[in-house]
Amino acid sequence: MAHLDLLDEYATHVRSFVDVDRLRSLSVVADTANGMGGLVVPKVFDGLPFRLRVLFPELDGNFPNHPADPIQPENLEALKSAVLEDDADVGLAFDGDADRVFLVDERSQPVSGSLTTALVAAAMLERHPGATILYNLICSKVVPETIESLGGKAVRTRVGHSFIKQVMAETGAVFGGEHSGHYYFRENYRADSGIIASLIVLDLLSRSAGSLSELLAPYRRYADSGEINTEIADPPATVEALARLMAARGASIDRLDGLTVDYGDWWFNVRPSNTEPLLRLNVEAATADECQQHVAEVLDLVAEVSGASAGAGAGPGTRPGAVGDATRSAGA
Repeated sequence: MAHLDLLDEYATHVRSFVDVDRLRSLSVVADTANGMGGLVVPKVFDGLPFRLRVLFPELDGNFPNHPADPIQPENLEALKSAVLEDDADVGLAFDGDADRVFLVDERSQPVSGSLTTALVAAAMLERHPGATILYNLICSKVVPETIESLGGKAVRTRVGHSFIKQVMAETGAVFGGEHSGHYYFRENYRADSGIIASLIVLDLLSRSAGSLSELLAPYRRYADSGEINTEIADPPATVEALARLMAARGASIDRLDGLTVDYGDWWFNVRPSNTEPLLRLNVEAATADECQQHVAEVLDLVAEVSGASAGAGAGPGTRPGAVGDATRSAGA
């Protein structure tokens, strides 16, 4: 049996996505959550002009400090505090295998996966003018708007890495992003990498005159609900019943993945979980108040049709109840 240590070569590969000579001094806090980022992040950042603080770098699959799931807001608390303590420019929250990352800005405010997708898409189009960029269908509208405004081709996909990788192979897309914090790169064998996405954002921040929140300001055009999970006896039957109701009302519907209904100034998507009896809802609107209002409207419709679908032979019905408040999930 041969043993190869490729960590140095991997770090060189990651750094190839930016021009390291134009990086500037930045203060960075990375929460690696006792996952593989604790090994990889310091190696990638070694020799770069960043002041790096790593939280929970010890590799421990028991995850003693908090679960390695950065999409859950409660798992960002330590990072948010450290960013303020250090007066840091950015915080990076990685999952267990570091293929996902979520950002925290200098004010300790979390950044959605959609905004990070838009930022990285802009950088990739600078490097590959006119290229194809993928985004999954629960990403904010700011993502395709950004891609198209910069001369790229925006291609919408289903949620999930297997679908995105397939479409990347079919289209030759240079980059694909998901709202759940997965970022895929053609030059990374079409695989997702949180550390590559992080370095690209740090490159953009190095070349900007302001802070991360200022860099993101033009992209903050909409309000989103996050992913809301509702426990239902038969999620697929509920989606079909809701689709029939929306069609009867003359709504514009899309069945790429679950059901998407777009009213122009707001939209929602519902899709069944592949692994749990959950219906996943995402809503985006112009303002937070409007988003909250539309979430309530859609959840009322879900309650209405889930009871009807159960009565039509879908098995014992249950009244849907939201699992937590706007529970965010990266699941399928």
